[in-house]
Amino acid sequence: MSESRRQFLKIAGVSLAGAGCALPVARALASSAGKTPDGKQWAMVIDVGKCLEQEGCTACFDTCHAAHNVPSIDDIRHEVKWIWKEQYEHAFPEQAHAYTQTDLKGKPVAVLCNHCERPPCTRVCPTKATWKRESDGIVMMDMHRCIGCRYCMAACPYGARSFNFRDPRPFVDGMHDNFPTRTRGVVEKCNFCAERLAKGEQPACVLACQKQGARALAFGDLSDPNSEVRRILETAHTIRRKPGLGTNPNVFYVV
Repeated sequence: MSESRRQFLKIAGVSLAGAGCALPVARALASSAGKTPDGKQWAMVIDVGKCLEQEGCTACFDTCHAAHNVPSIDDIRHEVKWIWKEQYEHAFPEQAHAYTQTDLKGKPVAVLCNHCERPPCTRVCPTKATWKRESDGIVMMDMHRCIGCRYCMAACPYGARSFNFRDPRPFVDGMHDNFPTRTRGVVEKCNFCAERLAKGEQPACVLACQKQGARALAFGDLSDPNSEVRRILETAHTIRRKPGLGTNPNVFYVV
């Protein structure tokens, strides 16, 4: 067996071990650390309080899913999602406790792919269908190269990837021609609206939130000291999901 294949099987085995092996997984991923060398580092900040003020609002994921032809499938076993809401205790199991402030306990929090600095999903993909862009830190997904092994789904500790068990096209309402549709048997996830960033535009979810007047989402370049995300991170108390795993998410939450 070649050294590269042996290493792949070793990493894949660790990742598939599940949540009960969080510490070994974190150690196995330590060697993959590293920020973008010379480019940007895109990041998002979600203000939980501002989001909760807009009770029942779904503008961010409605707009995201429409822009990216994400299918709407009622069967939860076949659900596909790029951005959605989780109960606070489920989103932040390491931060929640018996005395968590009452205005957060049990409340819905927006979650998505964290575009980690140390993404475990990219380590286990046998075809390099998912990879981290060196230019800006976005964890990308090439559905044409995906063979549907779902190793990336097992490796992701945030549940940020969805598998197309069915042909998604019949479940897309008002299909947009400006973003490719997927096929049955591939994985997909949030891409930080890479296609919009290439044109100098903000992610669809951020613009949708701004139009609602909530301004609960902010997006920008962490390497730019004058960016809005840097200003927020330097002046507000923020947390990240499952920090103990050492993946270093680039989605931050103001709480």
